[in-house]
Amino acid sequence: MVKKKTKFACQSCGYESPKWMGKCPGCSSWNTLVEEVEQKTTRRGAFAHSSSTIVTKPSPITSIETVTEPRILTESKEFNRVLGGGIVKGSLVLIGGDPGIGKSTLLLQVSSQLAKDNKILYISGEESVKQTKLRSDRLGVTSNQLYVLSETDLEHILQSISELEPSFVVVDSIQTIYHSEVSSAPGSVSQVRECTAELMRIAKTKGIAIFIVGHVTKEGSIAGPRLLEHMVDTVLYFEGERHHTYRILRAVKNRFGSTNEMGIFEMKETGLDEVANPSEIFLEERSQGAAGSTVVASMEGTRPVLVEIQALISPTSFGNPRRMATGVDQNRISLLMAVLEKRVGLLLQNQDAYIKVAGGVKLDEPAIDLAVAISIASSFRDKPSNPGDVFIGEVGLTGEVRRVSRIEQRVQEAEKLGFNRVILPERNLGGWTVPKGIEVVGVSDIRQALQYSLGG
Repeated sequence: MVKKKTKFACQSCGYESPKWMGKCPGCSSWNTLVEEVEQKTTRRGAFAHSSSTIVTKPSPITSIETVTEPRILTESKEFNRVLGGGIVKGSLVLIGGDPGIGKSTLLLQVSSQLAKDNKILYISGEESVKQTKLRSDRLGVTSNQLYVLSETDLEHILQSISELEPSFVVVDSIQTIYHSEVSSAPGSVSQVRECTAELMRIAKTKGIAIFIVGHVTKEGSIAGPRLLEHMVDTVLYFEGERHHTYRILRAVKNRFGSTNEMGIFEMKETGLDEVANPSEIFLEERSQGAAGSTVVASMEGTRPVLVEIQALISPTSFGNPRRMATGVDQNRISLLMAVLEKRVGLLLQNQDAYIKVAGGVKLDEPAIDLAVAISIASSFRDKPSNPGDVFIGEVGLTGEVRRVSRIEQRVQEAEKLGFNRVILPERNLGGWTVPKGIEVVGVSDIRQALQYSLGG
């Protein structure tokens, strides 16, 4: 008899315990430990064909020859940008997002584009073949090189990959696939871990680029253990509101490119269309001459994006004033308000503050500090800033405005969209060419920046 071992695994972080507990010690989540029965076997019975791999020996790093393989480009420039310049052969890419956000639509469109020159296998564990065909008809997907399979058994999936020998594989989704030698239910920690490990082995040994779709939790992170993100090469998040047409594809991990790249798509009836100039979208509904509104040039990977920051400061009716932020860190708002009160003299301790980044973008770089501070001061004084100004800079605790990176690209993007002045750190002046038709003003502290923007 094969001895069975019972354990309790957390479905959020993968923590394992010999007994059940209400609260997970690993991630402090409640009621996430689920009992799993795991058989102690070699796990080579059903996959005996996969064990015939060549055992390699260690070799000095100086003797290894490097070969730069060209990336496979899709017709979507935004998708190529987020991946770091295209798809790398043998890579394992994880795409997460809310239900109905457009993950399957994006991958089906990308599969259709790649199927013109390559053989693609699209595996759906949530839809039947006919349902996938209906969606492909709506998107206008027609290609004889795109093969569709509705299967959840990992053994059959690996057999189909071995027989078809595709160049790209899409698995939608990883939570529906199950390993026959793991006794737990599909979507559990053990199943997701084992299935991803087998897919990673196939991708690396056969040089097949595999895209897997992952569900997300209420907190917005990919469901399952965090080690799932460590196993794959690239992690992409598909963000956006289902009630709005714009979607943001963001890379949070990429072994082959930048981890801060962002792609903008627009959801239409015929599928997702890429947006070439996202700055125009984020600024198209901006109110002219409104107090509390500023524009910042933020860097998303290698791309400069102009975004509007809005602030509303109003007297509080409670003992503790409220600090609410959408798109920026709430702790940063409290820090900047403390700097304005201490260094500039604005009495903000009895004011409620509401900060929002228009367009649903999330900004986390320090270069947005100056724009946020100016918008707070503008709303507090009820005095609008110049609508043709763009603010760039990091604000320190002593009120100084510190230098930022890639200032030339930011200023060029502001000039391209018709802005006539950029207020930036004084230490960023010099060493680069200022575009014609735009004025750059260097400031050393927050008080000087307020004098230029609000007149004092």
